[in-house]
Amino acid sequence: MDADLVVIGAGALGLSTALHAALLGRRPVVVERHTAGSQASGRAAGLFKSVQADELRTHLARRSIELALTYPDWAGAELAVTRSGSFLIARTDQHKAYLQTEARQSARWGVDVREAQPGELASRLSYYRSASDNRAGTDLALWCPEDIYVEEPISLIHAYLAAGRVHGVELLESEAVTAVTVSAGRVAGVETTARSIAAPVVVDAAGAWTRQVAELAGVDVALAPVRHQLLITEPVDAVDPADPIVRVVDAAVYLRPARGGLMAGGFEAAPLPLDPRAQVRSFSTDDVPLDMGVLKAMAGQVAGEVPVFGDAAANGGAEHRGGLFTMTPDGRFMTGPVPDLPGLWVASGCNGSGFSSSLAIGEALAGWICGQDQHADISALSPGRFGPVTDEALVKAGVWQYAHYYDPGAS
Repeated sequence: MDADLVVIGAGALGLSTALHAALLGRRPVVVERHTAGSQASGRAAGLFKSVQADELRTHLARRSIELALTYPDWAGAELAVTRSGSFLIARTDQHKAYLQTEARQSARWGVDVREAQPGELASRLSYYRSASDNRAGTDLALWCPEDIYVEEPISLIHAYLAAGRVHGVELLESEAVTAVTVSAGRVAGVETTARSIAAPVVVDAAGAWTRQVAELAGVDVALAPVRHQLLITEPVDAVDPADPIVRVVDAAVYLRPARGGLMAGGFEAAPLPLDPRAQVRSFSTDDVPLDMGVLKAMAGQVAGEVPVFGDAAANGGAEHRGGLFTMTPDGRFMTGPVPDLPGLWVASGCNGSGFSSSLAIGEALAGWICGQDQHADISALSPGRFGPVTDEALVKAGVWQYAHYYDPGAS
């Protein structure tokens, strides 16, 4: 079998890269050892956040929002998007200063963001009891009208698949890659459990398995998989489906309407690192151990503001799910060519934003691979920015980046 490029992994990043390559006239094949979207992407929160820590990530986030809202026009398939806007809320002086700094720099980069007016949280959120109501206006909230979410994250996967069928993306499911072939010092294709595929370009978009795939080609990449969890409550009258997204940054908690109830999740201070390379060969995201105690602790952080979260954490909610984030030492995506092996590229290092930035990352990466307009220069995100890093150092840095996702001390 021949292809112009092989993408390993049918999550959001891999499918987006393949779709954008097809739109540029290439013949991509996506190889997935399970089914499309069955790992981290299908278990995501579906949140798109315009306010980011640096200008490049801000551009990619806003470009993804733009591409999501216009998806039928350029992709030729449907994608349901909720234009909710979001509140960023800080309850401590340190985090208020952090949000004010974020607002100023984000505005310079073109983001529509402003400080919420007194009483605005109470008037626009059905389930959230602002601490300002009881503590003389001590909260700070930013209103971000650009922010959106995808109600059921798997629907973005389905949209990628539908558009891929229109534009010539071939998907091979239940087919594991067993080797990345190399000839004359460059990538020549892959071997799978079912066939050989010749291709001058291979994109490693295998999520938590990115390092395993890279090792098939004899290279290493600086990633550490870390567990993330969320829950969805039973339907609750207190939650208005039209409510915006809420992020309580000092508690590292996010919330949004979902299935008539509330989705709630966050970033724990001592997350579980979990390297699939140390697990049995059959290990998948279904086997990631979940811990409701983590979510109960998060609910306790916002008990006064969001009692619905605490009730759900106490009884288990309607759904408790988790996945693995790929964390990098500097908290930024890892996207670009692998040094010293021409033809091998990586699309990983989600750091908690892979799903929501996948539209723009795939566009930029496909443009780079194909020598076409990237729309964004993502060369600063290349894997080569890291030298050799020990597993211990990778885990330590990845855990720190995860735990400080909303923290003023994070880079």
